[in-house]
Amino acid sequence: MNVPPPDLALAAALFAQLRRDGHDGVGITRDAYGLGEQRAHDEAERLARALDLEIAHDAALNLYLTLPGRDRRAPRVMTGSHLDSVPAGGNYDGAAGVVAGLAVLAGWRAAGFVPPADVTVMAVRAEESTWFPYSYLGSKAAFGLVGRDALQLRRADTGRPLAEHLAECGGDPAAFGAAWLDPARIARFVELHIEQGPVLVDEALPVGIVTGIRGSLRYRDARVLGSYAHSGAVPRAGRRDAVRAAALLVAALDDDWERLEAQGRDLVVTFGKFSTDPAQHAFSKVAGEVDLCVDVRSQDRAMLDEVDALLDAHARRLAQATGTRIELGPRTGSEPALMDAGVQEALAAAAARHGIAARRMASGAGHDAAVFAQRGVPTGMVFVRNDHGSHNPDEHMDMDDFALGTRLLADVLATP
Repeated sequence: MNVPPPDLALAAALFAQLRRDGHDGVGITRDAYGLGEQRAHDEAERLARALDLEIAHDAALNLYLTLPGRDRRAPRVMTGSHLDSVPAGGNYDGAAGVVAGLAVLAGWRAAGFVPPADVTVMAVRAEESTWFPYSYLGSKAAFGLVGRDALQLRRADTGRPLAEHLAECGGDPAAFGAAWLDPARIARFVELHIEQGPVLVDEALPVGIVTGIRGSLRYRDARVLGSYAHSGAVPRAGRRDAVRAAALLVAALDDDWERLEAQGRDLVVTFGKFSTDPAQHAFSKVAGEVDLCVDVRSQDRAMLDEVDALLDAHARRLAQATGTRIELGPRTGSEPALMDAGVQEALAAAAARHGIAARRMASGAGHDAAVFAQRGVPTGMVFVRNDHGSHNPDEHMDMDDFALGTRLLADVLATP
């Protein structure tokens, strides 16, 4: 099949508009169910109207932009990603997948190309759980996997519930929770995304073919509680030092990580928050409280459970040894997801056909593609090389690399 090339000029213009709309003075902020994300959705919808695509929204306000295919009764082919960002993030995380899908459909429209089946670009809501404490909120809601109690989740920055933010964006909280997507009616889902680590940059490769997405377990609001005391007057045996207990907990889990990684196990561990109370801490005080968070990721569900048990055991042991109380708090997380072997092979074949250097690799970060895979939809991902990591204003994706990744995406979306 001779698949027309994507419209890269349209992609460049859309990236520029998204940057203008989302710039916060430092980086890009497209707040979930807020003004930033809504502007991006409005821009995607405006472009879809210009391309005469079919437009639909579900109860969670996910956006669906469809180019009709020759056989409208056949299961649809889907692509897309999220349009929200972390605060002061970059312009490509998530958005690249939506822009790529629209560039493919625009190129097909211009060439008069009609795909075998409907092709839908999905712009997903609230993928970044930094806003609401819920992994994959938008994509899970699309499959009816989010209960109505989620309407009471409070956004981290405003403290207001999801129901209010949803209504402000034009949604109906009373309809929230209804399933829109049926896995049996989706032939495949392929997500293009920037790589959020250094692998492709280090190996001088423009694109990657994802083999699987790590699941996670997270304790976002862990605390260590001890007693404040004079730093010079209280001997070691009499202290209930929250900092010491927290540091020992970090060191113990880090030792576990080193041991398990040496065994060839897939695992990453991060303590992304570690702070004393600025209203009470001082140079001459033993700290009585530490706030911290724990983020553990692996492609292996058993590995996540094993580390969770280790963390709990360490917390109990160290609390007793240091005279403190260690509260891990509520656990959240996501399930690991393997990408479909057939979709991986199709992407690899397209790369070989076009002479594009690509490697297969795991995804350490979570993506909406994981939800599709877990629902039984044949799912794949294309990574595009990205300098300077992600979740920061310095994200940098070269448009030549984006063009190669989007070329692979177009071929697989057009496959009968």
